[in-house]
Amino acid sequence: MRIALFVTCLADALYPDVGKATVTLLERLGHEVVFPAAQTCCGQMHVNTGYQREALPLVRHHVETFEPYDVIVAPSGSCVGSVRHQHTMVARRAGDEPLAARAEAVAARTYELSELLIDVLGVEDVGAYYPHRVTYHPTCHSLRMLRVGDKPLRLLRRVRGMTLLELPEADQCCGFGGTFAVKNADTSTAMLADKMRNALDTGAEFTTAGDSSCLMHIDGGLRRLRSGTTTVHLAQILAHTEAPA
Repeated sequence: MRIALFVTCLADALYPDVGKATVTLLERLGHEVVFPAAQTCCGQMHVNTGYQREALPLVRHHVETFEPYDVIVAPSGSCVGSVRHQHTMVARRAGDEPLAARAEAVAARTYELSELLIDVLGVEDVGAYYPHRVTYHPTCHSLRMLRVGDKPLRLLRRVRGMTLLELPEADQCCGFGGTFAVKNADTSTAMLADKMRNALDTGAEFTTAGDSSCLMHIDGGLRRLRSGTTTVHLAQILAHTEAPA
């Protein structure tokens, strides 16, 4: 299958290894991954802060960039959520019904990584090996907007050598929420403290999730605590294989 990678701003700017891991994983499974070089921000941060008019050119550009592809994947529930639930709305509110229809069609072909693997490619065991203790945080967008359910856990349970530990109060937000963490710093910090305590109580070496944004927030807190534990993206675990003897 030919799959277009929507890498997202955060992966492009701060976490390129997440994009690389996504490519490594999909190519190992026998698929061709292409990277549309014209891609830019999907406009989520503009929409979330009330700048829908300013987001419209980004929505149009995203549609034009990814329209030629039958399948699009992003290692981010947050950005996929924006493509699916905001792009058509932004175009329609601007009175551009043709763009709204095109955006809706592109959104229908856009998948978060765990969705692509299980719902489209029909695979749960991706041949990964990761000999560590790991706990999984279901991010808000993947849990509540995309409703990926247990798909990431089904993939993680098939990873060889890994001990998957249940995260207490897993469905609670980590406190990031984009600009929420900036505008409501005290509340965000309190929510992060709860998330870190629950992650540390599991005894896990790594906390994983499908969104680099939430992992960045959690990792920042863990580093300040000098806890010795850290975060890793789901794609990086699934791309990891046992070293040859």
